[in-house]
Amino acid sequence: MKKSLHVIFEIMRKEFYQVRQDKRMMGVSLAAPILQVILLGYAATTDIKNSSMVVCDMDRTEESREFIRGFTNSGYFIDRAHVDTPDEADVSIERAKANIAIVIAKDFGRDIQALRPADVQIILDGADANTANILLGYATQIVASYSQSVMGRYVVVHSGPRIARILPEPRIWFNPDLKSSNFMVPGVVALVLMIITMTLTSLGVVKEKEIGTLEQLMVTPIRPYELILGKLIPFTIIGFLDVLVVLAIAHYWFEVPLLGSLPLLFALSGLFILTTLGLGLFISTIAKSQQQAMLIAQFFFFMPFIYLSGFTFPIANMPKVIQVVTYVIPLRYFLEIVRGIFLKGTGIRELWPQTLALALIGVGVLSLSVMRFRKTLE
Repeated sequence: MKKSLHVIFEIMRKEFYQVRQDKRMMGVSLAAPILQVILLGYAATTDIKNSSMVVCDMDRTEESREFIRGFTNSGYFIDRAHVDTPDEADVSIERAKANIAIVIAKDFGRDIQALRPADVQIILDGADANTANILLGYATQIVASYSQSVMGRYVVVHSGPRIARILPEPRIWFNPDLKSSNFMVPGVVALVLMIITMTLTSLGVVKEKEIGTLEQLMVTPIRPYELILGKLIPFTIIGFLDVLVVLAIAHYWFEVPLLGSLPLLFALSGLFILTTLGLGLFISTIAKSQQQAMLIAQFFFFMPFIYLSGFTFPIANMPKVIQVVTYVIPLRYFLEIVRGIFLKGTGIRELWPQTLALALIGVGVLSLSVMRFRKTLE
């Protein structure tokens, strides 16, 4: 028993010594938990605030303006734009410029004053079922509160059984059944593609270092770009195969509708793969072992990307400083592309800002990683 304890103690001491000697591993072990706590503290919230709202006020009376103030003063909605027709409100929802649209009929104020039911239309972007449900609940509460205030005001002024009421008419686009799987499963396509391609690239190169074959390749007549392409192309093919498999499961197993162009989705997936391959190659240049590569990828890329890309938590809920950080996260743009093509049938004309951002990040990251990898070969 005493001998066993001594052996265990010596093994523990050896492990601690190795960790202390490995400066990179110690840095990852200390910095990663701090980074995750900070990110989760800011990003992990289920409250939905400051949602974009577009208003179509065809009445333009004091009653309609007071009704709109009920939304803007609640803290849940920000009045982003005013439009003149319901069709323009539809376009704002379709192009993801707003999460909710309020359409107030022309006779809204007259119906309120005459103690008649007043109709209000609420249009929601149902692509994110959870967000749409919550926003619909907020809107219903605000409408009920306004109706209660009108009721109290007119009960004092008027006598009689008639009571002014507002009758909201919700319409939910893109995901009328509010199925959360329709929103989450397309995001899994992006997530799986990122994890597979980045992990395979980083581990594949680092493994060459560990077993010594990378040094052997360096003394052969093989040119650096040939070595890089020979390693990256197989991972690219695997990435596209993963996309195909996940798309098939999403569409046929989970019955998520694919309303957009499948070739466009594959083409834009290629831009995202540029980024993930570049990041995997970058990780391989700073990691000395496969264990280090996995820790660096998990704590400094996978987790921050998942938390800050909009995959789990709405970006609009995050502080402004964190929202600025999300603009350099490629997964954010690819999630918008995948969900737009799946649920809204959007094309390249609507997705060109995300496509351009993804292309710039992908080319930049891959170029820097290749240059760094070439230096390690030389």
